[in-house]
Amino acid sequence: MPVETVYRDTVFREAVFREAWPLVVASTARLTRDLDLAEDCVQDAVERALRARPDNLAAWLTTTAHRIALDRLRREATLRRKLPLLVVPEDPDPGPGPTDPLRLVFTCCHPALARASQVALTLRLVCGVEVRTVADVLLTGEAGVARRITRAKRKIAAARIPYRVPPDDELAGRLDVVLTVVHLLHTAGHVGPGTGLTDADLTARASGLARMLVRLLPTEPEPRALLGLILLTEARGPARTDAAGEAVLLADQDRTQWDRDLIREGLQLVTAALRAGPQGRFALQGAVAGLHAVAPSWAETDWAQVVTTYDALLRTWPSPVVALNRAAARSRLPGADLRAILHEVDTLDLGDYRYLPATRADLLTRLGRTAEAAAAYEDALALTTNPVERALLLRRRSEIDPRVVRS
Repeated sequence: MPVETVYRDTVFREAVFREAWPLVVASTARLTRDLDLAEDCVQDAVERALRARPDNLAAWLTTTAHRIALDRLRREATLRRKLPLLVVPEDPDPGPGPTDPLRLVFTCCHPALARASQVALTLRLVCGVEVRTVADVLLTGEAGVARRITRAKRKIAAARIPYRVPPDDELAGRLDVVLTVVHLLHTAGHVGPGTGLTDADLTARASGLARMLVRLLPTEPEPRALLGLILLTEARGPARTDAAGEAVLLADQDRTQWDRDLIREGLQLVTAALRAGPQGRFALQGAVAGLHAVAPSWAETDWAQVVTTYDALLRTWPSPVVALNRAAARSRLPGADLRAILHEVDTLDLGDYRYLPATRADLLTRLGRTAEAAAAYEDALALTTNPVERALLLRRRSEIDPRVVRS
């Protein structure tokens, strides 16, 4: 196959995942009640779309995937006998709708599934996140993620899990994992292996699902907090890269480029969630983002309050990633004992989390231990595939030793 054709097909497939995948898979699953069948039919529709190159991609794929699914069901047996691999919902209308992705999120987050499987299946099936990116987000291996996804789909079929947003009395039991998935989807938009620093399609998908959850549960504080956290993070987007497309750290960002409308909305949502109490993990993460959003500069950040908020977050959500962020914040306090903080960081069990050696490198640089800092940057580079992040790490590495040249 000519290289040009391969390139065009690759670009087209990427467009499918950006523009249509979640809605088409969700809509087709609503018709078939079978996640494996739905995914196969959409994949088949994508192959046909490669030849047809339709203008209205989402509508064309939805129609084609539905036709393929119905044909397969009719060939195998009667439609009624083959549908109940997933229990038919109260509203059997198979037409696509704006809440279909949220229905599928709740289906994938059913308590019959293990927590890690819920997250992996939702990120892959609902959000179209590549398996390797799911593995990066979950800090685990690709093969394990693939096995979790396969087992989860089989269990959904065997347990006849309904394809619907659950009734009110079941929402509380699933809300935390649904919020986690949406947050991880947003995280995937910032840590994926793509060519840019941010995947705007994934982050927009996360904010869209967060807004759906706020509309579904208007009195619950944590959906509002999550949406606020996402908006406060997205507000810094324009300042994350410079004119040459290189990454700009928070300390060096031009804060006049931050989106003040998003900051205003995000602060309102997080403040409302904090006042509603009790303070959950997304409200506390949103509070940290809010403290950065209102600081006039990096130097004028209220680091003492940031650390206090991380203390509360660590009690609520004892995660090694939170502990790492707390340590980094503590290192900014006046008179901070950087050696003690470095020792604390070295005790954290974070596996191949690339921001761990990057944080170590920063602390070692500030301690004047340049040879060790350079080695830590090498460790971070070995774990980083995103070219924009790699360029930043290489720049920081060369600042320690200008003789070092890396491609």
